[in-house]
Amino acid sequence: MTWLRSMFIVVMVALGAMPASAQMRQVPASNEQLRLSFSPIVKQTAPAVVNIYTKRLVRTEVMPFFQDPFFRRFFGDGGFGIPRERVERSLGSGVIVDESGIIVTNNHVVGKGAEILVVLSDKREFEAKVLLADERTDLAVLKIDTNGAKLPAITFDDSDSLEVGDLVLAIGNPFGVGQTVTSGIVSALARTGVGISDYQFFIQTDAAINPGNSGGALVDMNGRLVGINTAIYSRSGGSIGIGFAIPANTVRTVVAAAHSGGKLVRPWLGVNMQDMTADIAESLGLPAPTGAVILDGHPESPLIKAGLRTGDVLLAIAGRPVDSPAAANYRFSTLDVGSRAEVTFLRDGKKMTAEVSVIAPPEQPARNRTTLQGRSPLSGLVVVNLSPAVAEELGLSRVGEGVVVTDLERGPAGQLGFRPGDVLLEINGRKITSVADAVAATRRSARVWQVVIDRGGQVISSTFGG
Repeated sequence: MTWLRSMFIVVMVALGAMPASAQMRQVPASNEQLRLSFSPIVKQTAPAVVNIYTKRLVRTEVMPFFQDPFFRRFFGDGGFGIPRERVERSLGSGVIVDESGIIVTNNHVVGKGAEILVVLSDKREFEAKVLLADERTDLAVLKIDTNGAKLPAITFDDSDSLEVGDLVLAIGNPFGVGQTVTSGIVSALARTGVGISDYQFFIQTDAAINPGNSGGALVDMNGRLVGINTAIYSRSGGSIGIGFAIPANTVRTVVAAAHSGGKLVRPWLGVNMQDMTADIAESLGLPAPTGAVILDGHPESPLIKAGLRTGDVLLAIAGRPVDSPAAANYRFSTLDVGSRAEVTFLRDGKKMTAEVSVIAPPEQPARNRTTLQGRSPLSGLVVVNLSPAVAEELGLSRVGEGVVVTDLERGPAGQLGFRPGDVLLEINGRKITSVADAVAATRRSARVWQVVIDRGGQVISSTFGG
């Protein structure tokens, strides 16, 4: 054991020269340390992880002989169905984050209009109500009535303090078999392009996460919540060691919104950005392609008002590095509306800083909700003026003037493929910058209608008969 003792002394001497943050992360230096167990952390955190069962009644129409294309051609699809009802059930997990009965889970776990049953680790059952459901972050906050009884809860940790290689535990209810704990490490941070929510910024872990784990806890070695398990990458449906969790710093803002009345107000950057490429980095003299390049911005954007402009490269927000537009949106979204933050950016090869206000998206201009009418293919479109507040609600990235479709009422537009979220750009060659422009353009008669829209960043031009 002499070699082991010598190695231990070397390790301890090396650790003595390390900063305190590095000393927290140590390689096991003895056989005794290799026999250490996660059970104290599990005993501390597992009681705060719950099972969530949902039930929803879905009404559909079954059309027996009208499934035949011959009948559909003459009679159409509507009005002939036999109503049928079926019950959809789903299973997931949740985390108690407040001893009064506040629970966080994934929005896709609870769905819409569902009856929600929460089962605690001690088998007690409670009906739950939704305080806040947010599709864009895929998070939902629930409340159960415990008649004053206090529940075990998990404390939030700062998810930005995580490092790749840190040990984590995933706790949930996979496949409905009961509560399960799996261990792993943080495989990657700031994962983007996963396609789970609008805020593409996830913790990746190799801790086994399977169906039913959604909404469960990802905890660190301090027994604190660092993420909400939300999705896996898998071709078979089972875990292959690539799981994703929503960072606790995002979860914390959603819970705070639920506490303050159930309305989530996100900070607004108000700029369009693009990823830094190797070519752009080389032209700017950067050693590596990092940061987010500002393309343009709304006049009321806090960045534009602070002096940033097209071509500037955003490098950090509130001291946190930014290596992509998704990272910039995430960093800003975790700040408090009404506060101020320092941003670091690059201009003409020089690093600069500016202090920006953290504001909610303004509703300027006013919505002016209007249903387009008249003898045009756009009749039946419900449109509003595009403001930052509307863009935020609908998850649109477009910044600037425009008219956006929010709904479709009776009229030809509903049969021609228009969708909520479409932004009207031109009608018969006329630029549409306001609802008034759209109303005026559709009042005129025409034999042929040419309409240009922006749908998810793609410009589509269509021609219709009058």
